[in-house]
Amino acid sequence: MRLVAALLAMVLPALPAHRFYACGMTSKGWVVGMKLLPSGLFLNTGGMEWERLGFMHPSIATLDYDPRDPRLIYMAAGNGCIRSGDGGRTWRITTDSDVTELQDVAVDRTAPDTVWIALPDGIAVSRDGGGSWKRSGPAVTRKFTQTIRVDRTRAGRVIAGGEDGIHLTSDNGAQWRQALRGVQPTDVAQSPGDARVWMATTMDAGLWLSSDGGTEWSRVKGVPGSRALYNVRFDPTDAKRAAVSGWGIGVMVTHDGGMTWHSANAGLPSMQVWRVAFDPDHAGRLYASVHEEALYRSDDAGDSWQAVGLEGSIFTDLVFVPEVVR
Repeated sequence: MRLVAALLAMVLPALPAHRFYACGMTSKGWVVGMKLLPSGLFLNTGGMEWERLGFMHPSIATLDYDPRDPRLIYMAAGNGCIRSGDGGRTWRITTDSDVTELQDVAVDRTAPDTVWIALPDGIAVSRDGGGSWKRSGPAVTRKFTQTIRVDRTRAGRVIAGGEDGIHLTSDNGAQWRQALRGVQPTDVAQSPGDARVWMATTMDAGLWLSSDGGTEWSRVKGVPGSRALYNVRFDPTDAKRAAVSGWGIGVMVTHDGGMTWHSANAGLPSMQVWRVAFDPDHAGRLYASVHEEALYRSDDAGDSWQAVGLEGSIFTDLVFVPEVVR
């Protein structure tokens, strides 16, 4: 049996360990009053082929998944938090009509029934997989929250970024403290290699780094602060590599843990990039959503690029979800 398995592995292509989702809309050429162009949630079915899942939706910001069963996903959408138990094919809105314009969603890896959402008027949390929701956030005047993440290694530790800076809770939302003020974060991300390392992009204050789990933050040199940065992603295949996207900077990449950064835009049609993401199944494979152009792929960590479909699009997130192993 082992010999048969070894021979099959030699002749059959390896199946990807992750599903690749794109969240966004086809916007080029669209004007108010027109029929909505293909928009919502897209699943890559191989190469340049994409399947749109669920409803035609103009505002799916991002998604996260339940680590116990990655077919169970939660989508942050304009009309609420949407739950799907079959990888995005059927949908159910879990929030009430007063919870709208979701910016982000994050599942607690240590307690997967706990789901956090970032809202224009604060933060909400569900302790029962979206069955019910409760407001939970810092007591601040400027409540707009753009991004939220849960520490994958420390139960109850949540980092949120918004109009009032970065806030941190270590007790599941009972108390919050301000970790960084005077900036407006657009995205926060935790290193897959070192759980103590976090990075945060901002609207007009550059890129920030924390090496102590989000308690203290310092400005990263080499990434412009005069341009809007939209997201940062670490490469799961290389602990020292990360990429940043932004408006007017396109894509920037580091290979040394953030000490130095270089522009990685050769071959892109524009330096207006909404999102970047590394493929966990292919070392050095990087994707970028270029404003109303297409989704682009680099197989050499940004040194060269090629279009891989979804023309005329704006994608607000690119997410890899583990495949279900039966």
